[in-house]
Amino acid sequence: MSSSLAHQLLIAMPQLADPGFQHTVTYIVEHNDDGAMGLIINRPLDFSLTRLFDDLGITPRAHLREAMERHHPVIHGGPVQTDTGFVLHPATERAWDSSALLPDGLRMTTSRDVLEAIALGEGPPHALIALGYAGWDAGQLETELAENAWLSTPVDARLLFEVPFAERWQAAARQLGVDLHLLSTQAGHA
Repeated sequence: MSSSLAHQLLIAMPQLADPGFQHTVTYIVEHNDDGAMGLIINRPLDFSLTRLFDDLGITPRAHLREAMERHHPVIHGGPVQTDTGFVLHPATERAWDSSALLPDGLRMTTSRDVLEAIALGEGPPHALIALGYAGWDAGQLETELAENAWLSTPVDARLLFEVPFAERWQAAARQLGVDLHLLSTQAGHA
C-alpha cells in the first residue's frame, strides 16, 4: 500500500449519500492492504455514559457524573459491531489491559478497566466512548477516495475532544481551508 490513511480524519464530501456516513468525520485507526477501520467522531448517541455504566454494572462516583458526561460522551462509532465499545483517549501514564498506542499522543482502549477508572475519576481526562466502528474491505476505501467521497486531513486532538459535535464536519474541512457548504454535490474527474 503506497499511502495509508491511518491516523488521519476522513471528512465525508457533501455528495456522499450513504445515510450512515453523510456529514461524518471518521478517525482512521488502521488502514492497510486488508482494509481500514475507523471511528466516526461526530455522531453522539442518545445514550448517556451513566446508562452505559448501569448496563455494565459499573457504579460511578455520584459527584463526578456531570463531568463524566461532558468529557466522556458516548458516540456511534460506526455500523459494524455496535455492541462493542472502543475508547479513544489521550495517552496517559497509566496502562490499561487492552490498549493500543496511536500516533499524536492517542490511545484506543477496548478493556473494561478504562471505563471503571473513568467512573472513579481516575481515567483519562477526555475520551470518546464509541459503540461500533466503521470498516472497509480491501480496496474499498481507495475506490471511495477515487470517487471523491472523502477528504482527508491530519488529526487534531482539539477536534476530537473539544469541538462540539455539530461543528466537527465543517471544522475538520476548515483545517484544509475548505468550506463544505460551498462545494458542489456533483463529483468531477480531471
